[in-house]
Amino acid sequence: MDNIPAVIGYFHKEGHKFILGFGAVTVLFYLLGIDLLGALGLLLTIWCAYFFRDPQRVTPIKEGLVVSPADGVVQSVCAAVPPQELGLGEEARTRISIFMNVFDVHVNRVPIDGTILKQVYTPGKFLNASLEKASVDNERHALLLKSKTDKEYAFVQIAGLVARRILCWAEDGKDYKAGERFGLIRFGSRVDVYLPKGVHSMVAVGQRAVAGETVIANEKTNERDREGEIRT
Repeated sequence: MDNIPAVIGYFHKEGHKFILGFGAVTVLFYLLGIDLLGALGLLLTIWCAYFFRDPQRVTPIKEGLVVSPADGVVQSVCAAVPPQELGLGEEARTRISIFMNVFDVHVNRVPIDGTILKQVYTPGKFLNASLEKASVDNERHALLLKSKTDKEYAFVQIAGLVARRILCWAEDGKDYKAGERFGLIRFGSRVDVYLPKGVHSMVAVGQRAVAGETVIANEKTNERDREGEIRT
């Protein structure tokens, strides 16, 4: 019994109602003797609990490091114009896109120490988040952050094909540490990070990133954008 709070705390609070709901329906099916639906409900309950897991992360502490805001695969590293609603102009920046499938942790984390200057929610479509046009057409929540070195970063939560809710509890004007939780997306989605001029990507397309831990850029290095290749 003493371990119950720790077990419950491992799952994000936004998922408690879903886990309990699936669990209750599963028990009901078994009580009614509908074993096949009960087995299906059990599988869905386990998947739901797995989806809403919220493990602790160890964030590297060093000024200028930019960490991944999401778990998932680096889908693209390219030049792109930030969302217009943030008012960053028409100049393209390096954009790192991280795609989360339904089996990844979906709790999002702040990429770098700084202050949230602005955030804007934009309704939209629910296209496959891996598509390039999802950055413009899909429902999204964009945030603008100024780092301690006065550089401006944009990061955007983008809804996906089965995602139907973007959650963001970041507050304008508040200071955040890299790796702090700021949001969550249900279910399957993507997060884009737009780097300021002169800051280059340190991840390669196809690389798996871990939110709050994987360093995706560094303000203090002159290294150019990295490339990678699959090794077997």
